[in-house]
Amino acid sequence: MAQHQLDSELSHLQDAVSMALDCAKQLGTSAAETAISKQQGFSVGTRNKEVETVEFNKDGALGITVYRDGCKGSSSTSDLSPEAIKQAVKAADDIAKLTSQDPCHGLADAELMATEFKELDLYHPQELDAAELTQLAIDAETAMLDFDKRMKASDGASANAHTGIKVYGNSHGFIQGRCSSRYSLSCVGIGEDEQGGMQRDYDYTVARKFSELWTPEVVGKKAAEKTVNRLGARKIATAKMPVLLTPDIATGLIGHLVGAISGSSLYRKSTFLLDAINTQIFPEWFSIHEQPHLVGGLASANYDSEGVATTERNIIEAGQLMTYLLTSYSARKLNLPNTGHAGGIYNWTVSDSGQTFDELVKQMGTGLIVTEVMGQGVNPVTGDYSRGAGGFYVENGEIVHPVEEVTIAGNLKSMFSGIQAVAKDRDLRSSVRTGGILLDDLQVAGN
Repeated sequence: MAQHQLDSELSHLQDAVSMALDCAKQLGTSAAETAISKQQGFSVGTRNKEVETVEFNKDGALGITVYRDGCKGSSSTSDLSPEAIKQAVKAADDIAKLTSQDPCHGLADAELMATEFKELDLYHPQELDAAELTQLAIDAETAMLDFDKRMKASDGASANAHTGIKVYGNSHGFIQGRCSSRYSLSCVGIGEDEQGGMQRDYDYTVARKFSELWTPEVVGKKAAEKTVNRLGARKIATAKMPVLLTPDIATGLIGHLVGAISGSSLYRKSTFLLDAINTQIFPEWFSIHEQPHLVGGLASANYDSEGVATTERNIIEAGQLMTYLLTSYSARKLNLPNTGHAGGIYNWTVSDSGQTFDELVKQMGTGLIVTEVMGQGVNPVTGDYSRGAGGFYVENGEIVHPVEEVTIAGNLKSMFSGIQAVAKDRDLRSSVRTGGILLDDLQVAGN
């Protein structure tokens, strides 16, 4: 989208938000907030180098929430005509008049609104069409299938290119818009060994700039290599042993921390980390630093989805929990300060202990590298953890054979405190930026 088109679109959406807020004010509401987003882009799916799906999406909707003395009502409309916006606001107000009062409802406090807007470099539009994305996906599949004769089929490749505009405003007078772009390419392979055993694995790349994606040849080869390496997988004997999580699986482990320290879990008392502020959760050398203003970051933002200014902070410092993740509602419920986390987290960087992933394999000695987890066996209230897993069995610091159909079990509290090391070669493809994580002994159930 050309700059003048972008400016025009932003202005149009800001006008719609402003109109909705004015309508809410005219109805005599206590406060109101409005968010509108518009996305457009292509998604192409291929399978065995044949086009399977081509989707073009261009959608958007305006959501309005109004407050009347602690009562809340919400509605939405995809029609941005003045009459449709008025109807949506009235519908939200009618709902608010019927709902029960909750003193914790309402906008975030006015003094928390963002006033500085750094250039975060999140918007890089690239003119692409379905044919170009299709070729990317097919090239990835070709590289994957050509990598090794044991690669028997593709389970699909997907190429995506999307741009979006979001505008948020509230009756504090805050109205801001932001633009972003995201491109991705993924590929899934199926391999077969001489005994007829089959395995599948995948790889992917994602970036704000199209030019920063891995090439389709790299994505395909990585997917094939991971698939071939899993051929011949078998179970291992049940035992307690160290477990080394690959970076993408380690990201999921840190994701359990996000859920456990989020406001909604805390005020519902449905977390194993109640009253954990300033307590030792991780080893003393371990830290997690949040950087909302990281230029080009996949999870960067100047403000959260309530307009609250985002702040660089330590989530974990010297192993201790320094903050919860609170929205305006959860902060009031808990009588704690709002932390500006409505809508998620912002570029968490996990500290490392100086070794590469390969060095951690050698340090582990005998244990299990986990490259895949399955199932939902995590109890957020107790922290009990039990999930199906696959990966590689290691003896004397060397990979012996691939592993499948085992279960790893423990408790998140002891898993967090039992982190032995974190690799310095981080995966930067998500909002949690971490290397592989080496855990102290977990129960591994196999044969």
